[in-house]
Amino acid sequence: MKILVTNDDGINAPGLIVAKQIANSLAGDNGQVIIVAPSTEKSGVAHSTSYIRPSLIEKISKNTYSLEGTPADCILAGIYYVLNGTKPDLIISGVNNGQNIEEDVLYSGTIGAAMEGAIHGIKSIALSQSYSKETLASPDHFSSTRCHATEVCRKLLLDDPFIDLNFKGFYNINFPACDNNQVKGIKVCSTGLRKEPSFSISAQFSPAGKTFLWVNHNAKNSIPSPNSDGKFLRTGYITISALKTEINWAEKNEKLKTLFEV
Repeated sequence: MKILVTNDDGINAPGLIVAKQIANSLAGDNGQVIIVAPSTEKSGVAHSTSYIRPSLIEKISKNTYSLEGTPADCILAGIYYVLNGTKPDLIISGVNNGQNIEEDVLYSGTIGAAMEGAIHGIKSIALSQSYSKETLASPDHFSSTRCHATEVCRKLLLDDPFIDLNFKGFYNINFPACDNNQVKGIKVCSTGLRKEPSFSISAQFSPAGKTFLWVNHNAKNSIPSPNSDGKFLRTGYITISALKTEINWAEKNEKLKTLFEV
């Protein structure tokens, strides 16, 4: 099995090491794991691509590359440059240092990379590790991912919806902020919605009179929807959500036809 690994936390992120370990276990002795990761952190860039400028790529070591681009760029570089147009069997994006639940999936570069893989018809899995003050102070806050991710991914590899060539889907997996022996189980669930927006803007003024705007992450606004990924993750469950690149609001389009197509 040939596996392409990327992330949005950057080439030096600890979670990338965890992702490589997972990929090596899945690929087996005769497999190949290729890493193409951003040269710096690209959190929050979603599914953006750098099509208006070139991106420097550098080989760090065998099968490991650093790219001055977005996570989606890394998928493109992996397929069309490193693998010379050959598609990998699997894409792993992560392990993100922090959860990707609810509206996070619209902003996350980790999700954006998996989405780009799905657009190319490649089975893609986004992995994210939630954390708390307690787990960040522990020796390894990726503990639950290290222990459970390989088996979860192995089971997902048995699920193959790609016999339908029009299907463009991928998987979003989040691991709870707890030690591996405290994980309660796995919940397959929908991506939830928060009651308030996740981000806002505040201004800061420089001594020279210039105005700078900072994006604020309003984590306290996170009240999870019932039976959603946010709720289950907070209560100690691994969450799995199957997502699609197809974003049409089908029922609304049908209603709009009665308004415009008369």
